[in-house]
Amino acid sequence: MKAAGIFQSVCFVAIKTLSLIEQLQTEAQISILLKPTHLPPLPSYVLSLSAFPFNYTSKRFYTSEGIAIAMGTVTKYTQGARFLCTGETCPYSEGFNYIRVHVPGATESATVRNDFACSLCSSPLQEDMKFRVLGDKQIVEMIDAKVLHALKGYSDHKAHFRIQAFTVFLRDELANRMTIGNHYKIIGIPACVQNGPQATACIEASSVQLCKTNGPSFIGENFKYLLSLTSGSCWRFTALLANIFASQVVPPGTYNTLKLAILLSLVQTTCEIENADYLDLLVVTSDSLIADRLLNYSLCLLPRGIRHPASSDIFPSVSKDKHGTGSASIQACSALLAQGGICYIGDLSSYKKDKLELLQSVLESRTTTLFIPGKKYGEEADQQVTISVQTNFWSYVDVASSPKKHIARDSFLIGQMFILFAKNLHVQLSSEAENLIQGYYLASRRVRRDSAHGSKLSASALKVLISLSKAHTKLSLRKKVLEEDALIAILLFESSLTLKHGKSALCIEPNAVFPFDLSDEDSLQQRDIYLLQCHHQLLQFIGAYGPGTYISTNEE
Repeated sequence: MKAAGIFQSVCFVAIKTLSLIEQLQTEAQISILLKPTHLPPLPSYVLSLSAFPFNYTSKRFYTSEGIAIAMGTVTKYTQGARFLCTGETCPYSEGFNYIRVHVPGATESATVRNDFACSLCSSPLQEDMKFRVLGDKQIVEMIDAKVLHALKGYSDHKAHFRIQAFTVFLRDELANRMTIGNHYKIIGIPACVQNGPQATACIEASSVQLCKTNGPSFIGENFKYLLSLTSGSCWRFTALLANIFASQVVPPGTYNTLKLAILLSLVQTTCEIENADYLDLLVVTSDSLIADRLLNYSLCLLPRGIRHPASSDIFPSVSKDKHGTGSASIQACSALLAQGGICYIGDLSSYKKDKLELLQSVLESRTTTLFIPGKKYGEEADQQVTISVQTNFWSYVDVASSPKKHIARDSFLIGQMFILFAKNLHVQLSSEAENLIQGYYLASRRVRRDSAHGSKLSASALKVLISLSKAHTKLSLRKKVLEEDALIAILLFESSLTLKHGKSALCIEPNAVFPFDLSDEDSLQQRDIYLLQCHHQLLQFIGAYGPGTYISTNEE
C-alpha cells in the first residue's frame, strides 16, 4: 500500500507538470492498481491458511495456491466516488478534495455511505453521483489443495493438518478468470472483512494463474525391463500389468478384466477439454466388498481421485453468498473437484431416480446446467449457467444386493508414477484400427437391433470404443493405436453388451480378454494365439454383417 502511494505521488507530479488533465487538483484523483505477475520465491511471501499466524494486517503482496470450490455471480462495486461539502460557504463544497477509492479488503460501505463529515467545517458530505466509477466484482471461495488427500476417502498422512477455505475477491478484468474446480496460484493483498459479528479472512487478487501439473517424464527401471521382455507382443505388457495390479488388495491373477478396465480408465484422464476421451466405469458384481476395495485403492493413484460422500451433491448447486451481498454463489461438488481425474460415486443402487437421470444426462453431454432465479438472488433477469464436467465416473451395482460392509483401506501404492506417465501420452489412431472399430460398430448396430426400438447400440458407442483403444495404447506406453489395441477395446465392449443384452453373432467367451490364468510364459503365448483367433473371428463377423466395409485381411 505504501508502494502504491509512491506511484500515486509520482504520477500526480508527472501529469500536473505535463498539464495532461486540466481538472487534476489532488493525488486522490489518481487510482493506482499494482498488478505484479511474480513475487520472490521466498517463504515470507507465501500465505497459507493451514499455517499460523495469518498476517492480514501487513497490506503487502503474498502468493497463495488453492482450488476454487465456490464462485459467485459477477456484481458491481464502487471503484471511486467524489464527495462535496454541503456547507455553501465552505471551500470544499466544490473541487476534488474528497475522493474516496476502494482499497483492498474494504466493503462497499467503507467507500460510499452518507455519514461522512467535512474535515474543515464538520458539515455532512454528499456524493456527486456524476463522478461515481463502477467496476466488476466476483467473490470466489478457495481451499488448500491438500483437501484432495482428505477427499480420497483415506489418509496416508500421519500428521494432522488444518484446512480452511478462504475468500478471494476478483475485480474488474480478473472477474470470470477462474473456473470452479481448477487449481490456481494467486498474488494479492490479504485483508479481514467484517460482516456483522463475523470476520472473514480474504485476499484481494491482483494476479491469477492456472496451475498445471506435469506428469513424470520417465518410468521406473522395473517397468522398462518388463516392457522390453514383452516387446514381441502388443498384448502381453498390459496383460501382465492387469495380472499384478493391486496385489495388496486382491491376489495376483484374480479380477484381471476388472483391473484392466480400471487401468484403462485411469490413463484416460486429462484436464484438456479438446483432447478428452472419457472412460466411465460401472462394475456389475456379486461381491461389492472386493469391487469397492479395488476401486478405492485405484482412486488413490491419481492426484484428483475423489470418493463422493453420499450425503453431498455430485453436481454443482446454488446458494446465497455468505458475505452479505445476497447474490448467487455456485458451490463445487465431487464431480468438479475430481476435474481431470476420477469421481467414484460408490453403489449406484443407493441413488434415487432423479439423481440417476441427472447422472445419465451429464454422461451424455459432459456438462451440467444450473438455473439461477433472478428474484431470489437480487438480479433483474434469470440466469442459466452451463458448467463443463471433465472427469471419469466410477460406480458399482451389487447384483446380490448384499448389505454394505466397512473395509480397511490399504495405503501402500505401487505404479502411481506409471499411471501418471501413461496418462500424459498423446496417441493417434491408425487407419487400420479405425477401420476395425468402424466395421465392428456398423456390424453390431445391424445385428443388435429389434423392430420396436431399433439398434441397441447408442450413438456414443463409437466414442467409447475409440477411447478404450486409446487407453490400451497409453497403457502399452505406445503413441499409435494399432489393430491389437482396437481388438482389446472391442472384446471389452462386447463383453459389456453381452452382459446387458445377451450374446450376438460374434459370440465371444465370457472372459474374452483373459480366457485363462496367466501363470507362466506358455500361458501368455496361449493367450496371444487365442486373441489372434478372436481377431480372425471379428473380421469374419464384420465381413458377414458389415455394410460393405473394407477390411484388409492377411490370408496367411
